[in-house]
Amino acid sequence: MKNTIFRGAATALITPTTADGVDYETFGRLIDWQINEGIDALVIAGTTGEGSTLSDEEHREVLRFSVERAAHRVPIIAGTGSNDTDYAISLSKFACELGVDGLLVVTPYYNKATQKGLIAMYNAIADAVDKPIILYNVPSRTGVGIEPSTYAALAEHPNIVGIKEANGNISKIVEAFALVGDKLAIYSGNDDQVIPILSMGGSGVISVLSNVMPKETSRMCHLWFEGKTQEAAALQCKYLPLINALFSEVNPIPVKAAMSAMGWCENYLRLPLTAMEPAHEEVLKNLMRQQGLI
Repeated sequence: MKNTIFRGAATALITPTTADGVDYETFGRLIDWQINEGIDALVIAGTTGEGSTLSDEEHREVLRFSVERAAHRVPIIAGTGSNDTDYAISLSKFACELGVDGLLVVTPYYNKATQKGLIAMYNAIADAVDKPIILYNVPSRTGVGIEPSTYAALAEHPNIVGIKEANGNISKIVEAFALVGDKLAIYSGNDDQVIPILSMGGSGVISVLSNVMPKETSRMCHLWFEGKTQEAAALQCKYLPLINALFSEVNPIPVKAAMSAMGWCENYLRLPLTAMEPAHEEVLKNLMRQQGLI
């Protein structure tokens, strides 16, 4: 397998915002807390970080700030995907110049692509940068999925090192392991499938749950790596109700509400996202109380 960016849990970190813009003071404290809690890596300006509603200037500044604040304490992975390949290349090159440790590149949304188009797009981005790339497959959001045979083709590029697999289809994921499990690191993109993917030889998770429970999410992965499989599986089951609540509405609506309830940030979202429904929020808070988070 190629050198991987991280092994364990990476937090798909929220971007704390207010009506005035990005709250960098809070963002810095969040980065420090995540690192102090033992998280293995941080993903910045991905789906959970609301990268799609950051302006270009904000997106670039959030990446710059994260690299400087983390100061090489953990790997920083920049969300730089776009449905405009030229823009994705521009943003990816900028992130590499900042000194990020890797890139997370989602499949093109809205205009979608054929599998041939995906191969061409990812190879074009990988050719343009000198940092490792994690492919991000989340067809429920983008309308296009990466087929296992496409992973096999893309695995030949030296700069493509991993997959964030959020298609939810375990059978397809097993097929991907069969084709590229010795060539690409495969990370769960769904918090309810961490242990199943680790059981196939996965390298960890890019997590929403770890926004609120970084230490515990990382521990779940490392228990598995240490051979303590029953303990790791027990944690997957223990956290499942909270995981389900964090996805009871479209991400990152619930996790923003959760982080606000913990006192971390304002519960502010940019349209088209809106505040969590009160009934769902009460369920979420009750489960957080059970875990001692609030």
